[in-house]
Amino acid sequence: MNSWVVTNTIAAWLIPPGSLVLLAGWGLIRLRRHPRSGKALIVLSLAALWALSTPWLSRTLLQTLEPEPADPLRAAPAQAIVVLGGGKYYNAPEYTSADTVSEPTLVRLRYAAWLHRQTGKPILVSGGSPEGSSVSEGQAMKAVLENEFKVPVAWTEDKSFNTFENAHASRATLKPLGIDRVYVVTHAWHMPRSQAIFSKAGFDVVPAPTQYATNFRLTLLDFRPYAPALDDGSHFFHEIIGLAWYRLKSALH
Repeated sequence: MNSWVVTNTIAAWLIPPGSLVLLAGWGLIRLRRHPRSGKALIVLSLAALWALSTPWLSRTLLQTLEPEPADPLRAAPAQAIVVLGGGKYYNAPEYTSADTVSEPTLVRLRYAAWLHRQTGKPILVSGGSPEGSSVSEGQAMKAVLENEFKVPVAWTEDKSFNTFENAHASRATLKPLGIDRVYVVTHAWHMPRSQAIFSKAGFDVVPAPTQYATNFRLTLLDFRPYAPALDDGSHFFHEIIGLAWYRLKSALH
């Protein structure tokens, strides 16, 4: 079992809904000897599950992470575009059962392609294959950019397993070429952690976030339980834990 599997297994129980399952389980254990506190824990876990599965709360939480929208084209020009992988779609039957990019990664690639057309800057795609697939995220990203968006990829970094490794592997590729200032493309909620890590790795970062948690208008539907909203909420807690862990590591070194 590699470290990526261990890390993600632990994270799954630290963030909702895993943490809420543990909370409810604790309540069930306490029911016999401490019925009041046991029932309270179960009710609390269910209430939190409902709240975190509402689009309104999940969107609000993500918005607290997102930087203020700013046009990267108004900043001093960078020398290259770095796109971070966001997962793969495995054994896609409609694509001859080959691994390709996931929906989150596709969102990032679309923006990177647009940014390349606006700036003409070369692209580095970053993402390995932590689960052991023969096709890395970087390779899948390169294929989509070149074959579907018709945008060239200058460098493919395909060894990294996480954002920290994305940054340091990208630095190892670009520093010898004299490239220090880069546009970093990722989801808006992922940008604070990405920018901090890439800056620490030695880059001058121009944030290029995409997929903000916007809304059309507030309705009653925003307060109903909705499975995709729970996924958005898990992104929030994953980033909070990731930022805390990164700051702790930085303090210890």
